[in-house]
Amino acid sequence: MPEMSTLHLKILFFCPLLNAVLFLNAQQLQVSGLMVDHLHHSDFQVVNGYPVIGSDEEGDGQRVEMANKKPVLGWELVNTVRGAYQSAYRILVSSSADSLAKEVGDVWDSGMVASDESTNVLYAGKPLVPNTGYIWKVMIWDEKGEASGWSPVSRFRTAAELTDYQTTFYPLQKTDEAPVRISKAGNIIRVDFGKAAFGQLRLTLNSPTKMEAVTVRLGEAVHPDGSINRKPGGTIRYAEYQLSLNKGIYTYQLQFRPDRRNTGPQAVKMPEYIGEVLPFRYVELEGYTNELENTDVVRSSVHYPFDDFASYFESSDSVLNAVWELCKYSVKATTFAGIYVDGDRERIPYEADAYINQLCHYGVDKEYSMARRSHEYLLHRATWPTEWILQSVLMAYNDYLYTGDTRSVSCYYEDLKAKLLLPLRDANGLISTKTGKQTKALMKTIHYQGDSIRDIVDWPHTGGFGMVGNGETDGFVFTTYNAVVNAFHYKALKDMVVLATAIGRTEDAALFAEKAAETYKAFQSLLWDKRKKVFRDGIDTDHASLHTNMMALAFGLVAPKQEDAVMAFIRSRGMACSVYGSQFLMDAIYAAGDADYGLSLLTSQSDRSWYNMIRAGSTITMEAWDNKYKPNQDWNHVWGAVPANVIPRKLMGVEPLEPGWKTFRVRPQIGSLEWANSKVPTIKGDVTVSCKQDPSTYVMQLVVPGNTSGTVELPVELTGHPNMRINGDPIKVNIKDGRMVSPPLGAGNYEIIVSR
Repeated sequence: MPEMSTLHLKILFFCPLLNAVLFLNAQQLQVSGLMVDHLHHSDFQVVNGYPVIGSDEEGDGQRVEMANKKPVLGWELVNTVRGAYQSAYRILVSSSADSLAKEVGDVWDSGMVASDESTNVLYAGKPLVPNTGYIWKVMIWDEKGEASGWSPVSRFRTAAELTDYQTTFYPLQKTDEAPVRISKAGNIIRVDFGKAAFGQLRLTLNSPTKMEAVTVRLGEAVHPDGSINRKPGGTIRYAEYQLSLNKGIYTYQLQFRPDRRNTGPQAVKMPEYIGEVLPFRYVELEGYTNELENTDVVRSSVHYPFDDFASYFESSDSVLNAVWELCKYSVKATTFAGIYVDGDRERIPYEADAYINQLCHYGVDKEYSMARRSHEYLLHRATWPTEWILQSVLMAYNDYLYTGDTRSVSCYYEDLKAKLLLPLRDANGLISTKTGKQTKALMKTIHYQGDSIRDIVDWPHTGGFGMVGNGETDGFVFTTYNAVVNAFHYKALKDMVVLATAIGRTEDAALFAEKAAETYKAFQSLLWDKRKKVFRDGIDTDHASLHTNMMALAFGLVAPKQEDAVMAFIRSRGMACSVYGSQFLMDAIYAAGDADYGLSLLTSQSDRSWYNMIRAGSTITMEAWDNKYKPNQDWNHVWGAVPANVIPRKLMGVEPLEPGWKTFRVRPQIGSLEWANSKVPTIKGDVTVSCKQDPSTYVMQLVVPGNTSGTVELPVELTGHPNMRINGDPIKVNIKDGRMVSPPLGAGNYEIIVSR
């Protein structure tokens, strides 16, 4: 093996919360975090939902099974010297641990392959055999030709049938949880688990007589006196069961009654190995005469495998911190079905929910399979809103951007082309659902079972059920040519240019680019109000809504000279959109660089805020800002968790620039925060960022993972002139769009100081 490379690193004084590990001496290049089809735990196995230590032999329970004839293999570089890149790799795949220990790849020995690819290496060994376990490891070489040691080993097992492409995913798991509080009020014992979760309840009770009757109540909401709200309204959950006890000590598992609405034909069903679940935080036992210990009450929460430590965020604003924790936990809690669903009311996947859920999941965990599986599920189960059909393309683009993997795009390319809704396009460059162009053939190609699709803009539209106000569309005027629909059409076209190019469909890419340019021109010529300096909702109206203008800004339809006027209008409308619309509002605000306004919305304590969800008593994000804005809402709707992606993507500014995080950008917009720390998971490894500012200095601590590079962008107005030091050295920066842009920073730890 070549001699180890050495480099003495300066000690950097990182904020303790960053948890960055600093090394006085050089470290040998190392490899860890092995992935198969982007799963870090490719040997994950459960029995009745509980993780077990599995074997390579087929047996009871559910396990990760690789159905692909050629899975992709990946890994992370760790302990790299500053700027180190992979220049080559060697993979060994074996049928036995003994062979692999002897460095024999009897299934595949790739040899030394000159490549910097570390996340999407397509298996190229002997044909994999169904129902077979394999074990593998990898070593790499850096840009100087110096080798790492062998990585830890990773295992995977093939499925009973192998195919050219299928998304690999985890089975669901259960986690047993104890209460955080048990109290008594008269003859009622109250149990609080601290947070709501989709789960099951197990009670160990001691009865002095046979058939002692106990009433068990479960719910998501309580009254001010701490008792469970038995009539919470909407789809906020409450359930009651009568339990007859046997004499002596027994453990009782409650069997929840299925809800007819959320177990219907379109709903995602709970698998048999899990059973039915209910979202609840609180439990009451009435009529139980003995004392209840913490270990006597167990909630088995159900969720997709989730790494609670994959991400973190903390700042000088306690409200913002609470909002982050609410939204991060919401992502985990709502994975209970294994596919993104709309909460507990219907348990039906919708594209709009899935789009937001995808970005949020990427922001809090190093997990890509559930997002991809949900997206592919929806491709053939389209829902009725026009914009949501188009969002399938946006999800495919995000999947490619965050993983660098083109297999899904290649497999579903024709479906994605159909989702552009090009048959609805007119000569003016805009699409419309109201010009008689909806056909059965179109419905078939987009896999929608109805006769026609309809524009939605936001939801709900109008009052009813005691709702306050006239819905969440900011008075949007629906006309023949809908500006919001066409903003999504433009974004989908731009994204399809990237996807088509990535898989070699160059003629299609050119066509999509041409159509996108036409739509941009139409937006400017037909929808821009020169007098009011805003975009109108349609050709046949003078009305301008928040939605039209925030979508236009978020999706790149606002020219630089129009940006100030559009942002002024957006600010004037406040949060005049639903929790769903807030995704695009926040994207628009940060695209315009208005960090203070973005922070004011993230930390708002009005009744249209994320903090209001906490104040209302929910521990999972809600479907609407408040019950009064959607009285039939639920308290477990992840499309309300927008800050889970906006905080890492926009406030901390960590976003991929090239597919698979080959390069990325750090553009923090922390506004008036004194400090903020975060860890952002990526497929290349963790990006950790710490920002601290005072009147004289702005300091950033940054850790760039191996085999990637990042650029830092900070506003010039911090100093009024370019002035940046990296690890003590003055740096020549480029000025672009009013920002200081650092040179590319390779793997390593950096202290970046801007003096005001």
